[in-house]
Amino acid sequence: MAEAALSSVAKPAAQSEIREKVLRRFELGDQAFHVLTKSSAIAVLILLGGVILSLVQGSLPALSKFGFGFLTSDAWNPVTENFGAAPAVYGTLVTSIIALAIAVPIGFGIAIFLTELCPYKLRRPIGIAVELLAGIPSIIYGIWGMFIFAPFLQATVQPALIGAFADVPLLNQLFAGPPYGIGILTASIILAIMILPLISSISRDVFDTVPPVLKEAAYGVGCTRWEVMRSIVAPYTGIGLVGGVMLALGRALGETMAVTFVIGNAHKIHASILGPGTTISATIANEFTEATGDIYTSSLIALGLLLFVITFVVLAISRLLLMRIEGKGAR
Repeated sequence: MAEAALSSVAKPAAQSEIREKVLRRFELGDQAFHVLTKSSAIAVLILLGGVILSLVQGSLPALSKFGFGFLTSDAWNPVTENFGAAPAVYGTLVTSIIALAIAVPIGFGIAIFLTELCPYKLRRPIGIAVELLAGIPSIIYGIWGMFIFAPFLQATVQPALIGAFADVPLLNQLFAGPPYGIGILTASIILAIMILPLISSISRDVFDTVPPVLKEAAYGVGCTRWEVMRSIVAPYTGIGLVGGVMLALGRALGETMAVTFVIGNAHKIHASILGPGTTISATIANEFTEATGDIYTSSLIALGLLLFVITFVVLAISRLLLMRIEGKGAR
């Protein structure tokens, strides 16, 4: 009897001890996970701060010498050490904007076709084919653009554009000059092809998140596919679409090798998009290994700082747009 009573008392005590050990182990694991995730976040901030600090420190000699004129000058003369960032900034922004203007409607069209119109058996093969474009290295795009696409534009498209808009005010300046083949327009089209899979795949995934009941209800009251996309799908997926476009813009702003092959690498600002130009990333890739002298190297690092600032501004604007869209959706 006494042994049974002792065993009955010992069992709850043992179970309580086991429970405490398990809870302690869970608590230690939770604390370790918290420390790990917090350390990862802090490490990202430290890396970002280190990048910013190195860019600012490296660009100080050039910014101290040229001041604000570095942003507005179109000079780039390594012999006299006179440098300006205006052509590179202009080329970066123009090529990215034109690439978005081409790729966004086509990407949205592909996504709409795959989610709404394409036969079910063909959706996967066509989707994979589009996404395979994202797996092609950028240097392959550059080689193809230089040896295949640029000669094609030079022989057919560019002469047609020059002739078509020769008598149209403003447009005759936009499409003026001899057909070089390479230039800002060629680089923009190559960029559009490169960011097209990103826009189409993100848009398709976002369109798939729309509840089928919403579209079925719209079809039930007699809406057409266009009305469903405009009035149901687009408002529901607006945040995701803006995010995808901004992600593609970030890719276009920083693209290097493909643009370097086909843009012409001329430090000039042309009113015509058919003329050669340059971008920030192309200038750095072309000249950093050949830079001699502190001012030359510092000017290239200053270009990198400008690209960082431009990217940061683009991301900030995208966040503001997303916040406004979320605010309208909440109301």
